[in-house]
Amino acid sequence: MIILPARPEDVPRLVRFRVDAAAWLTPMGIDQWSAPFPVEHIAASVSAGEVFLVKEAQEGEAIATVTLDRTIDPEIWDLWTPEEREEPALYVHKLAVDRRYGGRSLGGRLLDWAGDRAAQQGSRWLRLDAWTSNARLHQYYLQQGFKHVRTTTDPDEVSGWLAQRPARYAEHGFDDRTSPPLRPLPPLSNHHV
Repeated sequence: MIILPARPEDVPRLVRFRVDAAAWLTPMGIDQWSAPFPVEHIAASVSAGEVFLVKEAQEGEAIATVTLDRTIDPEIWDLWTPEEREEPALYVHKLAVDRRYGGRSLGGRLLDWAGDRAAQQGSRWLRLDAWTSNARLHQYYLQQGFKHVRTTTDPDEVSGWLAQRPARYAEHGFDDRTSPPLRPLPPLSNHHV
């Protein structure tokens, strides 16, 4: 399997990942990703080179995706302490695996790839925020070596479960066709969105 950057023509597939995931979660009583996500935000992340796809072949259909960047979502900026925001970290967003490929450890391999990329950039942490009410997802991330940092008590914040694990070099098994990561990156303190 290969991992490569998403291109603008991949945006419809990226939207479908979210729609399919919401359809899978809804019968379980989980409303994650049930509201449409602005397509222009997805397109902007693709243009910025922050979205990656897993495929079985270069021209095949994407079977998994992850967004990896240095950006804390503005809605949860204040959930990370000023000290935490100063630490070099990469943030995982929008991790999704096509349900036909579920149970094959693709999500874990993508997290290992992301942690390896973070380590190559000199980051200390690989961080994420998860849907606050999705306990099954929290358990998954804990099994992947993340440590729960905190959960917001704000009932209006739907993605306020924060977790992190140390950035580390890892064997992920992908044929990595992404550009080598830049290194090292400055702290985020002056980059509040």
